[in-house]
Amino acid sequence: MLPMNSGAEAVEAALKICRKWGYEIKKVKKNKAKIIVCDGNFHGRTTTVISFSSCNESKKNFGPLTLGFEIIDYNNVNKLEEALKKDKNIVGFLVEPIQGEGGVVVPDDGYLKNSKKLCEKYNVLFIADEIQTGICRTGKMLACDHEEIKPDIVILGKALSGGFYPVSGVLANSDIMGVLKVGQHGSTFGGNPLGSVVAKESIKFAVDKDLSKNARIMGDLFRHNLEKLKDKHKLIKKVRGKGLLNAIVLDCEESSKIPWQLSIQMRNNGVLAKPTQGNKIRFAPPLIITKKQILKAVQLIDTSFSELKHGYSSK
Repeated sequence: MLPMNSGAEAVEAALKICRKWGYEIKKVKKNKAKIIVCDGNFHGRTTTVISFSSCNESKKNFGPLTLGFEIIDYNNVNKLEEALKKDKNIVGFLVEPIQGEGGVVVPDDGYLKNSKKLCEKYNVLFIADEIQTGICRTGKMLACDHEEIKPDIVILGKALSGGFYPVSGVLANSDIMGVLKVGQHGSTFGGNPLGSVVAKESIKFAVDKDLSKNARIMGDLFRHNLEKLKDKHKLIKKVRGKGLLNAIVLDCEESSKIPWQLSIQMRNNGVLAKPTQGNKIRFAPPLIITKKQILKAVQLIDTSFSELKHGYSSK
């Protein structure tokens, strides 16, 4: 494991490792390495990362941007194979097992497993950005565990410290990680003693308390009860998610102010949620949440929809 501080810093480190592996192990020609990413992605806000963002606002007036990336459709194995087949300079496929910032987009069953098989077929590194989904959030230690695959590179952050301290990390086997030599990459505070202890205790707590199981059970309960609200509140178009990473898709335009107003109403009633990608509201409660708290949260969400002063509108 290569310890870093922020999620974006870990993504940058993973990209460097992948490129270096491409030149030294796969033997791609100098400065020709390419990494595939997905439409709707969110991997951070550094210069390189925003270069392959699908959000124009993230890139506006920050150029020149970094080259060497190709964007394909998310949740589309055929598009991935098309890209891999036509370009031998591709060295990596960077993907979120669930697109969190994209609105909690859960791919079809088998997407990750089939993508991993294609990466193996074409000698490309499968890089899983588990910054939002990792450490029990989706009902498994890693979201990739739902499809029983082992990524070539895993990126962790956020829950790695229980949300308490800036800690992130890049995980890979020695053959891949070994391309980095002394002095070729580093971080002033990466792997600092306090951060390392916090990360170790966070993972130990997650395992000892079986937070994956709690996330799975409480997530099912949460979505089940949100689905019941759909009949009552026509503004709710869709409920989706896995474990304790969930979202409501609202029946309004992406430019509407309703998601923000509704989130404020929820906050006033005691529920913290975040609008994302226009007409979605994302919920990511603590992994230790109880059944009583889930049911109370659903009640408050119900109340917030009823109290929304703006009223229902498709605008």
